[in-house]
Amino acid sequence: MNNFKECLALVLKSEGGWTGAQGLKGDPGGETNLGVTKAVWEEWVGHPVNSMKNLTPDLVAPLYEQRYWRPCYGEVLPRGLDLLSFSMAVNAGPGRSVKLLQQSLGCVPDGVIGPATRSLILATNSATLISKFSETRREYYRSLKTFPIFGAGWLKRVDNEEKEALNMCKNG
Repeated sequence: MNNFKECLALVLKSEGGWTGAQGLKGDPGGETNLGVTKAVWEEWVGHPVNSMKNLTPDLVAPLYEQRYWRPCYGEVLPRGLDLLSFSMAVNAGPGRSVKLLQQSLGCVPDGVIGPATRSLILATNSATLISKFSETRREYYRSLKTFPIFGAGWLKRVDNEEKEALNMCKNG
């Protein structure tokens, strides 16, 4: 079952709304809305835009699906795990998301969810894997030099999303 719409709503909740042209202090992204930077949006639509204020979830959904959901294999992952993989893809890139998921499974982190990785996912209790992947995400964030600036927010995001993912997993 494709859980994209539910996962997108939760990721957008984590990403937040509009930040001005200066963005958040210490964040190189600049003007952002719904987690989409102006540069990414302009590349997506193929032309300059004056403001990011008017973006809506419906407008950004195709970008999120093409650039993050599909490359992180959201449509083939179990409920709950799809949310975590998607959110991590948005925050740190799809390749990193898949590699961290593979690392939490104890397999070779090659960035591709092929037959071996899928077998491990299916053989692992989903709630256990959600917890392991969440801890792997925390370790990754703690390793970043910008952790002192953004770390509290990243860890709060992981905590919130882990709870949401476990609820999704439980409620099938």
